[in-house]
Amino acid sequence: MKIREIIDALEDFAPLALQDGFDNAGLQIGVPEDVDAAGVLLSLDVTEQVIDEAVSRGCNMVISHHPLLFHPLKSISGKTYVERCIIKAIRNGIVVYAAHTNLDNALNGVNYKIAEKLNLHDLNWLEQKENMNAGSGVVGVLDSPMSKDQFVYFVKETFSVPCVRFNNWHGQTIRTVAVCGGAGAFLIPNAIKHGVDAFITGEIGYHRFFGYEDDLLLMEIGHYESEQFTLDILMDVLRKLLKDDEQCKVMKSQFISNPLIYR
Repeated sequence: MKIREIIDALEDFAPLALQDGFDNAGLQIGVPEDVDAAGVLLSLDVTEQVIDEAVSRGCNMVISHHPLLFHPLKSISGKTYVERCIIKAIRNGIVVYAAHTNLDNALNGVNYKIAEKLNLHDLNWLEQKENMNAGSGVVGVLDSPMSKDQFVYFVKETFSVPCVRFNNWHGQTIRTVAVCGGAGAFLIPNAIKHGVDAFITGEIGYHRFFGYEDDLLLMEIGHYESEQFTLDILMDVLRKLLKDDEQCKVMKSQFISNPLIYR
């Protein structure tokens, strides 16, 4: 299996045209045209530890959710972890690829996976891309209503988080829920327009919590935590592609790249 075939499969599932304008999804490092895939390592982030893990586990491709190359570089001297990752990847012949907001916005992508974990049904886009079956965020309905306290506990259990942050919503019962992985606070107005009871995302920010007490339950569960199931999507796509290829193994990184620590 060629690495180019893996990239083609990823972009068939989540076309680069779906990425947001600020993004830099796609091929980050490498010339994959005629390179055989020896092994693929999946990770939410690309760090030095992830590149080292790819080398030690015999992988010549790293597929991440968050792009390693996001901001322009003026030099590659090893001063930052990004520069050191670039140097390590090139020295070891590792192709680096990112499936970011294109995977967020794709049908059955990141937000659909979050909705699946919450057992939501009757799904619709929170903000649909024009003339496309794609969009930012997803709205769905719980199997049965929950009290606010039940719902908070349910979310903590589903995402295995020690704590969540939420506003002082004056309502009591949750039935309709909007979700967006990562930093989804920009979708709060859309969630209100949809009349949802709760909106779950990875990051909201202190000031964004103000003023919605009568509108909806705003819940922040952590950026990493909201996107932790992204690797399952990538794994499913590649397993279907590589089912008859015993030479190339796909594996999830064993390194937890979340930079935040909870105590």
